[in-house]
Amino acid sequence: MLQGQAAIVTGAAQGLGYAISKAYAADGMRVALLDIRGDLLDELAAEIRQAGGDPLPITVDLSDAGETQRAVDAALAHFGAPRVLVHNAALLITRSMREITLADWQMEINIILQAAFILSKAVWQPMIDAGGGSIVYLSSGSGYRGFIEEVAYNPGKHGIEGLMKCLALEGKEFNIAVNCATPGAPINTPMSAQNYTEALKQRWVDPALLTPAFLFLARQDAAGLTGHRVAARSDGSWDAINLL
Repeated sequence: MLQGQAAIVTGAAQGLGYAISKAYAADGMRVALLDIRGDLLDELAAEIRQAGGDPLPITVDLSDAGETQRAVDAALAHFGAPRVLVHNAALLITRSMREITLADWQMEINIILQAAFILSKAVWQPMIDAGGGSIVYLSSGSGYRGFIEEVAYNPGKHGIEGLMKCLALEGKEFNIAVNCATPGAPINTPMSAQNYTEALKQRWVDPALLTPAFLFLARQDAAGLTGHRVAARSDGSWDAINLL
């Protein structure tokens, strides 16, 4: 079902986004790769091409609304309507309320939530015209719990789950599935390396082990799983909670 279809993945240069992008390409998808790290995107694109895939690397600062719009427009112009949009990119810098500035707060919120809106708005009508599609937002424990010094990241992830619930309801009419996904295990990524405790680092796993859940989510439409928080497990399984 995914062979020859298009995917858009943000935060594609490293960590979980890299693993998802490689898994989609290996399953025959054409993948638009969005990230601020253009050098790493070029390396990933070269890996995918060498394996016979069709990537489109797009360097973008997702905290900037104009850049985000231009990036998703470029992906749509090149590949057409995507079967799946995965908004994985995020920024987490722990700061107390006394330390954080408005500019700090806006940077994290914009990458997580503003970009989710712009990307989803851009693909919404193309997905309707194509007869359906799947949108996946990366959430985390921060999407439903509170954590100290996550003054921006915490509300950003709560917001992403709220947007998911709203669009999952609206998308039913148009056969568009909208879900959130969370890592069901500690994963070894650059952001995790900066924020995990030593105890979590002892248990972290390669994010590639979580990719079966994202292949499953790419195949969904409103007749399947929508409005759920999906936990991707390191054994290749997943479980889902209906949030609607």
